[in-house]
Order: sequence, then C-alpha cells, then structure tokens
Amino acid sequence: MTLALVMIGTRKGLVLARSDGSRRTWSCDEVRFPNQEAYAVAIDERRDPPRLLVAGSTGWWGPFYAYSDDVGATWVEPETAPIAFPAATETALKRVWQIQPAPANQPGVVFAGVEPHALFRSDDGGESYALVEGLWAHPHRPEWRPGNGGACLHTVLPHPTDPRRCLVAMSTGGVYRTRDGGASWSPANRGIEVSFAPDDQRFPEYGQCVHKVAAHPDLPDRLFAQNHGGVYRSEDAGGAWTAVETGLPSNFGFPMVVHPRHPDTVFAVPLGEGRFPSSERCRVYRSTDAGQSWEGHDRGLPEDPYHGAVLRDAMCADRGDPAGLYFGTRVGEVYASLDDGESWMPVARHLSDVLTVRAAVVP
Repeated sequence: MTLALVMIGTRKGLVLARSDGSRRTWSCDEVRFPNQEAYAVAIDERRDPPRLLVAGSTGWWGPFYAYSDDVGATWVEPETAPIAFPAATETALKRVWQIQPAPANQPGVVFAGVEPHALFRSDDGGESYALVEGLWAHPHRPEWRPGNGGACLHTVLPHPTDPRRCLVAMSTGGVYRTRDGGASWSPANRGIEVSFAPDDQRFPEYGQCVHKVAAHPDLPDRLFAQNHGGVYRSEDAGGAWTAVETGLPSNFGFPMVVHPRHPDTVFAVPLGEGRFPSSERCRVYRSTDAGQSWEGHDRGLPEDPYHGAVLRDAMCADRGDPAGLYFGTRVGEVYASLDDGESWMPVARHLSDVLTVRAAVVP
C-alpha cells in the first residue's frame, strides 16, 4: 500500500505525519526526540524502504544524529558522532543545517551542511561522514560571517548527472560551486546584491546572505535564489544572477522550491516587516514563468492576520502524482497542496516551531 510521509522537524523534536496515496487525511506519530531541536531531516528515496535521517541539537548535550530504516518505527543513534570536525581543525560542530542525499547515480552518497560553515560527505548512506577539505581550506572562509541565524551552510545541491559538480550556499558567505568533486570551490554570486552594504560594496565577489537556492534536475544550470533582500534566477549555474521579483509583495523571505515536474514553476513565501508574512497574510506565491511574474494563493490557509513565518527548509515538494507541496510555520502548523499551490489543506497543527519539512510518497 502506498505511504505518504512528511518529516517535520520542530524546536521540540521530530514529528512524522502519515497518509495513504491520496494524501487527503493525515495522522501524526508521537514526537520523537522530544525537547531536541530537529534542524535537518531527509528522506533517502534511493533505498527500499527509504532511509530517514534527522540531525539537531540540545541545549545541554549538543548535536544529535539518527537514522531509521523502517520508516520511523525504530531509530539508530550512533555512539560515535558521525559528523565531527577532525581534531586538527580545532573546531566543534555546533549544528547540522542540511542533510542532502545525492542523486541516484551516486548510491550511498549523502551530504551534510553544518555550522560553522562546512560541508561533510558520507559514502555509506549517512552512517559516517568526512569533512570536505577543499571547501574548509578555501581562502575566503575566514571572512565568512554568521548571519542572524548563525554561520550556517544551509543549501547543498549535488548535480543530477555529473558527480564532480556540486553547489552550496551559506549565510553569509554566498554561493560556491565545485566542478572537480570538491577539491576546489569558486564563488558564484555575480549580480546578487548585499542591500545593507555601502553603495560601493553592494555587489561583492562573496559575502552575500543567501537564504536558499533551488533547482530542477532537468535544468540543473537554472537556479533560483532567495536572498536577504532579493529573489534571483541564474541560467548558467550561478555564473550570473538577475532579479525576478515582479508581483512579489516583498523580496525578503527564506524558502525557495521548484516544482518537481515543471521547471518553470517555483514557489516562495515573502516576509514583510518584523519577519511576519507580508501584509500579515498566510499566502504562498507561485511563478509559472521562471520568476518573470508571481501570484499569491491562500485558499484553505488561515485568515488574516497571520504571524507564522516559514523558514528556509520548512517548505518542500514530493514526487507523487500529482505532486504534493508542503510548508510548515513558526506557529506549529503544516499545510499541503495537491493542485500546485492553488489550495491548501492542514497536515498538522499545534506543533512546536517548525524548522524543516521533507516529504515523500513511498510505493
């Protein structure tokens, strides 16, 4: 029987929401890892059944990491931390911000973006990781500064066909890419503005506070970025960026999601003053022309005023038919759409602060 699964990482633990293939009604498991901040979750669909991964932190005991091979019934928490900086770096892991399984042509490869700014790679499905030395040794690294949320490497985009290529984004280092399997990395920020910098320093080579980057696997050189002030598109894998903001009420926000089947369709959730939803409206904006224009949709969502922001990894899509879209808010609500964002239905309510959401439809 088909299972639809949504992993919801919250400030107070991990919640798994389940449905059948219709994805019309949902039930939630009991909270796993209570009182632990589940900052990063992933569903590795290359496995059967898929492997679920979660990473987070606690105030007292620091980072934690676990995985499940039975769709969340039981969890393995390794005795030795799988993600840890080598002693020679004299650096301690603060938090995992992103867990990203590689494409199917790289079986077993899983990436982790962490704080402080660094990238780790696993070749055994996420059971152990090694620091990607090429990025850690980058001469720009001493000048990467923490954003308001921390020194986080929050986006990892492995290339869908070329295992030598990968793109990462971080606050506040910007976008970097490799074409040699991680041995060397170059900044890819031309055209992204640092709006809070002096006029003569607004377009630096690096140092941008990029919030999220997304791409469609069929068009991997077309990228969409949500910046700290600015929504952008690149057609050359980050070589140059142009603003695509017409129709958005604000160019500030966090998530950016490309439709899993339609490369021209992309979703954003703009924020206004106070980092509340723009005009205090719970509304998702959709572009069907690769960012040239945007329109807002809120059918089925809470009425005004609404103050629950959506964080950078708290929005995603599954690969079901039709595709499902999901987002969670900082007031503990998760919503789903089965009609490309035209209308929305609740998945879960009354949770803690939602930090991250991932979804899959499992045959």
